[in-house]
Amino acid sequence: MLKYCLKYCNPRLLRRPFPSSLQFPGRDGYSYLSTSLNNNSNRRFSSQSISSQSISSNTTVPSEADVIVIGGGIIGTSTAYHLKKLNPDLDVLLLEQNKLTSGTTWHAAGLMVTFGSLSHTSTSWRKYTKSLYSSILPTETALSTGFKPCGFIELASTPDRVHDLRRVSSFNRHCGIDVRQITPEECLDRFPLLNTDDVLEGYYVPTDGRVNPYDACMSLARGFKDLGGTICENTPVEDFIISNNTVTGVTTPSSAVSAKKVVNCTGMWSKQIMEKAGIVSPNQAAEHYYLITEKMDEVDPDWPVIEDPEKHVYIRPEGSGLMLGLFEPQGIGWSLDGVSNDFEFGELQPDWERMAPYLETAMSVVPATLEVGAKNFFCGPESFTPDNNPMLGETSVSNLYMASGMNSIGILTGGGVGRTMAHWIDKGYPDCDVTQVDCNRFHPFQNTRKYREERVKETIGMTYLQHYPNKGYSSAIGIKKSPIHSRLEKETVAWRDVSGWAGAMYYADFKPEYGWGKENYHEVWEAEHSAVRTSCGLIDMSFMSKFLVKGVDSGRFLSRLSTANVNGDSDTITYTQWLDSRGNMQADLTVTKLNDTEFLVIATDTQHNHVHQHMLRSICDESVTVTDVTDSYGYINLQGPRSRDVLQSLTDSDISDSNFPFKTSRIINIADTSCRVTRITYCGELGYEIYPSSSTSLSVYDALMSTTSPPKLCGLKSLSSLRLEKGYRDYGHDVDNTDTVVEAGLGFTVEMGRGFVGEDKVREERERNRGGKFIKRMVNVFVPSPSCFLHHGELVLRDGVVVGEVRAGSHGFTVGGAVGLAMLESPEEGVFLNKKYIESGSWEVLVGNDKYECEVSLQPFYDPKNLKIKG
Repeated sequence: MLKYCLKYCNPRLLRRPFPSSLQFPGRDGYSYLSTSLNNNSNRRFSSQSISSQSISSNTTVPSEADVIVIGGGIIGTSTAYHLKKLNPDLDVLLLEQNKLTSGTTWHAAGLMVTFGSLSHTSTSWRKYTKSLYSSILPTETALSTGFKPCGFIELASTPDRVHDLRRVSSFNRHCGIDVRQITPEECLDRFPLLNTDDVLEGYYVPTDGRVNPYDACMSLARGFKDLGGTICENTPVEDFIISNNTVTGVTTPSSAVSAKKVVNCTGMWSKQIMEKAGIVSPNQAAEHYYLITEKMDEVDPDWPVIEDPEKHVYIRPEGSGLMLGLFEPQGIGWSLDGVSNDFEFGELQPDWERMAPYLETAMSVVPATLEVGAKNFFCGPESFTPDNNPMLGETSVSNLYMASGMNSIGILTGGGVGRTMAHWIDKGYPDCDVTQVDCNRFHPFQNTRKYREERVKETIGMTYLQHYPNKGYSSAIGIKKSPIHSRLEKETVAWRDVSGWAGAMYYADFKPEYGWGKENYHEVWEAEHSAVRTSCGLIDMSFMSKFLVKGVDSGRFLSRLSTANVNGDSDTITYTQWLDSRGNMQADLTVTKLNDTEFLVIATDTQHNHVHQHMLRSICDESVTVTDVTDSYGYINLQGPRSRDVLQSLTDSDISDSNFPFKTSRIINIADTSCRVTRITYCGELGYEIYPSSSTSLSVYDALMSTTSPPKLCGLKSLSSLRLEKGYRDYGHDVDNTDTVVEAGLGFTVEMGRGFVGEDKVREERERNRGGKFIKRMVNVFVPSPSCFLHHGELVLRDGVVVGEVRAGSHGFTVGGAVGLAMLESPEEGVFLNKKYIESGSWEVLVGNDKYECEVSLQPFYDPKNLKIKG
């Protein structure tokens, strides 16, 4: 019946009235709600008869608390629960504007899947969350979360998807997940209605499954209450109380509540709530659909959850039928101007015309669904961030935290996210790598209606689209443009999104075709890479973050933050790290001393706000100002053995090696334009970074390109391969906040005895490592096989034992093979990662199911003695 209607009928004819008590999932659920969505007394979500009223009994809002958690969904209740569990002495108050679960938690699909991520952070969150739902909460609260370990299978029906999931499988096994590669026939054995005609392989985790989101949330709430927490429903937060850029409480309709810390866990309301505090939080609600079939006699409720990413669908038993959930390639935003505070247990009118083609494709995975009726086609809002990563951490307002933007994986990561947030709030730092989820990474332009509307169409589809390593977002590119963009766009160039900037990926007249091996722009990439190594290349890096630090105390201030001595001679650039009090890395950047009271800090685009706020928070009764000057200057990177000749032809200044040595930074004239030029490199060659003002950048660019032998325009792909051949680190990609400067192999930047932040921890670590007793260490990896391509997450083996993984990889055209940076960890107590250990043994990398012999070294494979950069 459904098959006929999808093809020949008005899809609206399929819409049926809700039964008086209709089953809804929540990527698992046996959640029931009545048609009277505003009549809470009639709503039944669980056979346990748990109501929010039975848990949240407080009717009077307290006047104060140590921590206020805003939002009573899965993230809010998890954060509150873990705060009380971590620190029982904390007075924690949870405020919910309506009823617990009433935002998006109630209609979530409840998948509990540990498989699928190449992130240690996400994988650890998933593993812990499954333990929380399956054993910890039921034991502590005597309430079931509805967890059902029915298994999970992800299908691969294209060669690229096979390669992708094999890579994920090997990484996940290393993380302790029981992932089994199975045949199409074995998939069919476990889900007999499955159409396996195009299935090549399946990836099966027998202990994954599903959970009832309502029950899980109520179990967290009960656990929180049992630990002494307070919950107040029907208590919206109207505003924050902020003094001296520090939150001190919130206001509700009935009263003000003072607090030492406040946590926003409001999901799709987070943007409009955080705007009250001046915080950028571009979380956008979007339509999310699932269809529930009528009764299907063949369905066994113990069948596993199925995901077929090529068909954009997840499938699982729901009641006596099946539920098919969609993540269509092109989604659509909802309520772009804000979500009403009284949107409680709400659902949206489904758009059958738009979704019918996706539904038919999804149903082809289980053809029997085309022969039965549709019990319900549900549409509810889920919220998404511009990069599909959550927004976690302390905001630019001190003591104001947030945990929102779960991108439809809030249930399956909720326990881990709550635990991380609790640790962050109580201890002052997170318990895992948070460089990709830091809530401060977004910019004001991403909060605009136009940007959110355009980007959310793409982000919902990214859930199941092939995650090629070099593929970025194609929407909303070039919101910000380099000062020389008008010249570059006259060239044939493949643009990519670089934190909102239009960045050149490579220069050619064709679009990229992405894959896991040699892509269609490989030869162009090689030519650009080789130009820098053998001649001269020009890379536009104006997107890099630039901060002017001024004041009589600026030198002492930056010296206190930096592992290196950045307060030496004027007109000198210094490469340094910034650490926290534990000795863990917080930034990897350069500081140029302009004079005794002015310094220029250059950081990556991805760490812009993090670096800015780190400086602002670190000022202690010092005469220091920090100004973001990113948009005021261009950044033209001239690199290669001919770079001095090109630059010298345009200036009267003597830039010879003796007069302008490595690490020198001076104001010089270039074609009658005065600008700062710094001799430094991120490519491993003789090179110069040129910082003309935005108004003079075109003149400088034109002069460079008008020389007798102009530099070759090079894109960001070449920058990546050049820096990885040389082993240069990139904070947020291959090093993060869980690493120390010694583990990252950057101890050469440390100058002890100056009292910099974290110095005592560096001293302790060096003492522990005395005699080569390293237990964690970053190394360079080289794979000579032409069929091997390194990206991220590939495992590194010594004598057949996994001892680490590649954190960043590329192709090294100069050295003749794949190159990468890998973090090794000692496989057992008493085994140390010293030079002898690294230089002995048999080394391999595991890429999916394939092993390749490799070389491992503490030194880069290109120019290990740094002769090129000093040429």
